[in-house]
Amino acid sequence: MAETETYNYTVVRQFAIMTIVWGVVGMLVGVVIASQMAWPALNFDTPWLSFGRLRPLHTNAVIFAFGGSALFSTSYYIVQRTCHARLFAGKLAAFTFWGWQLVILSAVITLPMGITTSKEYAELEWPIDILITLVWVSYAIVFFGTIIKRKTPHIYVANWFFGAFILVVALLHVVNSAAIPVSMFKSYSVYSGAQDAMVQWWYGHNAVGFFLTAGFLGMMYYFVPKQANRPVYSYRLSVVHFWALIFTYIWAGPHHLHYTALPDWTQSLGMVFSLILLAPSWGGMINGIMTLSGAWQKLRTDPILRFLIVSVSFYGMSTFEGPMMAIKTVNALSHYTDWTIGHVHSGALGWVAMISMGAMYYLIPRLFDRKIYSLQLIEVHFWLATLGIVLYIASMWVSGVMQGLMWRAVNADGTLTYSFVESVQAMHPFYIVRFLGGTFFLVGMLVMAYNIWRTIEGAKPAIAAIPAPAH
Repeated sequence: MAETETYNYTVVRQFAIMTIVWGVVGMLVGVVIASQMAWPALNFDTPWLSFGRLRPLHTNAVIFAFGGSALFSTSYYIVQRTCHARLFAGKLAAFTFWGWQLVILSAVITLPMGITTSKEYAELEWPIDILITLVWVSYAIVFFGTIIKRKTPHIYVANWFFGAFILVVALLHVVNSAAIPVSMFKSYSVYSGAQDAMVQWWYGHNAVGFFLTAGFLGMMYYFVPKQANRPVYSYRLSVVHFWALIFTYIWAGPHHLHYTALPDWTQSLGMVFSLILLAPSWGGMINGIMTLSGAWQKLRTDPILRFLIVSVSFYGMSTFEGPMMAIKTVNALSHYTDWTIGHVHSGALGWVAMISMGAMYYLIPRLFDRKIYSLQLIEVHFWLATLGIVLYIASMWVSGVMQGLMWRAVNADGTLTYSFVESVQAMHPFYIVRFLGGTFFLVGMLVMAYNIWRTIEGAKPAIAAIPAPAH
């Protein structure tokens, strides 16, 4: 006899909706600061509208508010569906939602006020850091508690990726955010100098590796096979991909600190591990794309599948570019230039945002028991997003290589060929193109928000239960 299990979709729905809301907010702030880079007068001489304060707000909003909400939503959904078990500790799951929104609102208030630790992707001050820790520990209890009470003997590979992401982000956050408070709104890192830089980029790169990669690979391994209605191309490869990725990624951070005070051997070690990282990354990309074997024609008619597959393609491209930029001789040209910005956004817009959007298009109609309002609008969104990404990253690649070449150009007598101001002047047209690319991407996000709102509007009462398969 089939056992009926009531899944907890309330918290999944809440995080799914906030994924869309924070996506719009984060990308809007991104477009504002892109416009300021092209037209500096747009900060209106107002401190809380200045680039230096809005830029960390943008990164926190798109990574932790938009990306974080997508990860919470999909991991809570996937772990229940693949374990045939209701979420463990429902009240704790509710706390993770409200606690995470409180963290985000705290960032929205404190960062424009200039209250910051000044650590990349870890700018929030110590009281907020403590709240993040409490939410994250609760998240781990809910997630792993659900795995423990599972009714299936097997732990599906997506859950391994989500599990690694949860554990490693906890470790990264606690170690890097260790600080000595001197007031309610100010603290100083317990590390200093080169050690502080090393810990920061061990955190910073692994925030990319685990928050922005491992968790979203969990999405890939669930939603790509589901939307394509095909099995994962190679389950064995997915397991090899998992172990190779998590063992390698953790060592790659020093490539952010080439040609700095960091010991030379540490820089070289980071470079070597970054190059090794190419293999598991591409193993995962091939596994995701080859899942479409025998179903390629679906890309013509299914815009949701197109979001998912194009995102995996961008994952492949940005994880090829990253190891190349970690090579010291390449880094000598690329470091501190817009090339890095282009690389980050090919991963952030192309991989993280596109797969999140595809996942939400799959998830939200099912969570609210509705048909999607308009497939045509998903099509429009796809092309707006793709065009926006291409404009953004191509302009930053050209600008970045140009900057690097202008900065290193010397005359026969050894003097610099160009002043720094001349390089800034040369970058200006590319900054306008970047602003246009970001605007296209934001408009696509607004189209999505409208489509999702119309889908949910007038929805039937929330689904009480979806029966679990027979055991």
